[in-house]
Amino acid sequence: MQVTLQTLVGGLTLGAIYALVALGFSLVYRTMGLVNFAHGQVAMIGAFTMSTFYMTAKLPFVLAIGIAVVVTAVLGLVIERVLRPLEGKDFDLMLIGTIGFGVMLEALAVVVWGATGRAVPSPLHTAPLSVAGLKIQTYSLLVLVVALVTTAMLVGFLHRTRVGAAMQAVAMDPEAATSVGIHVGRSNAIAFAIGAGLAALAGGLAGPMLYVNATLGSTIGIKGFAAAILGGFGNITGAIVGGLGIGVLDAFAAGRFGGYSDLVVFLLFAVLIMVRPTGIFGERTVNRA
Repeated sequence: MQVTLQTLVGGLTLGAIYALVALGFSLVYRTMGLVNFAHGQVAMIGAFTMSTFYMTAKLPFVLAIGIAVVVTAVLGLVIERVLRPLEGKDFDLMLIGTIGFGVMLEALAVVVWGATGRAVPSPLHTAPLSVAGLKIQTYSLLVLVVALVTTAMLVGFLHRTRVGAAMQAVAMDPEAATSVGIHVGRSNAIAFAIGAGLAALAGGLAGPMLYVNATLGSTIGIKGFAAAILGGFGNITGAIVGGLGIGVLDAFAAGRFGGYSDLVVFLLFAVLIMVRPTGIFGERTVNRA
């Protein structure tokens, strides 16, 4: 039982990372109807940026992550600006464009930071907490708290600010939103920037848990994407539940099946999606094509 609970805690910690990635996927899809296939690579750039300022520039961990979030938010704005002329004209080219950006960012990471990557030390050096016989790493608690606070802030932004309300209006009906004076392009740019910032936060938090290299984006990106689908693409609550679910599956599969854990996770994921194709909290499909 103790091993099971220990694995559960580890799975929830990983799941919080996947949930943040899934939130970025869902936010962009909810606003634009577009799947940003460069999202995982944006998270990887965020992880490398954080590690550079944390390990090389010796800045505090929180400040390093903050800088990474700002850098990737600007990167998100650049990606959206390049794709904007295609919006409403060629949806397939927009998708291909995000894939191209992903390949470019991965190559850029190899050129700038090298192919070997780096191990990021934990910013917390306190002893693990002992709770009912469980040894819980303080960094795991930090990741869970940050994910919870970030989600609460995102929900508050979407439901309690004029900008968030405008983004939701664009998501429901861009033409009607335009007719009442909402700038659709600006809403899309904000969605891309926030989504990229969430990706950087996920990548930065994953740094001390996973090895930071050019393939990190593929690792957490594909599982974040699966989490978004499992929860119901475009659904904020679903992104959280899906992320935690994938994280727990990943942890238990790794403990039981070792190197075959990814195969087991995605087989179970495929079965779940066949049972419920729209995901746990599936909404109507957003289609801007």
